[in-house]
Amino acid sequence: MNTERKGIGMTSARTRERLVQRLVEQKIRDPRVLDRIRNVPRHLFVDEALASRAYEDTALPIGHGQTISQPYVVARMTEAVTIGGMPEKVLEVGTGCGYQTAVLAPLAGRIYSIERIEPLLERARERLRELGIRNVRFKHGDGYEGWPSQAPFDAILLAAAPHALPQTLLDQLAEGGRLVAPVGPEGRQELLRFTRRGDQFLRERLGFVSFVPLLGGVT
Repeated sequence: MNTERKGIGMTSARTRERLVQRLVEQKIRDPRVLDRIRNVPRHLFVDEALASRAYEDTALPIGHGQTISQPYVVARMTEAVTIGGMPEKVLEVGTGCGYQTAVLAPLAGRIYSIERIEPLLERARERLRELGIRNVRFKHGDGYEGWPSQAPFDAILLAAAPHALPQTLLDQLAEGGRLVAPVGPEGRQELLRFTRRGDQFLRERLGFVSFVPLLGGVT
């Protein structure tokens, strides 16, 4: 695939740099994360009709009632799980179009990514393969269940919002590991980070966000 779709001026380096500067103004500090936002071709993860808006700091529809997350939120969540070093094993709940996965991939040892909507999963798998990203394993499954056979994880990232955090996922977090998730009903969601200390989970509030709800089952 041509990684710079012809006729789209909005994929220029200048446009991407404007987005990065906006994130810096919003207090994204990690140069590794800013570099990924600069270099991952977000226009490849949205429909061609929306490609001219790919480097706006906004969520966009990707079909099946799902969205590609706002770049600021992707950067914030990536920073929140990679602070202090590179997590060796990461569980991502909600692959979606694969953009968050692509941003995180070089900053983690291995990513285990679950998506309940099979067509989205297949499309994400294909895009990441085209971009040469090889450290991701995919699973068509129910995000509420996590990936018990691969637990424990050094980091867990939820790209959809449960009303309350499932204990199943907290149980799959390694000692000292971090779980970052939007939690709450639509319109009242908060981005939270939980750090495991034995049987205790220290909670930090990272700001208000808007995500699609985390649903159970597969389709």
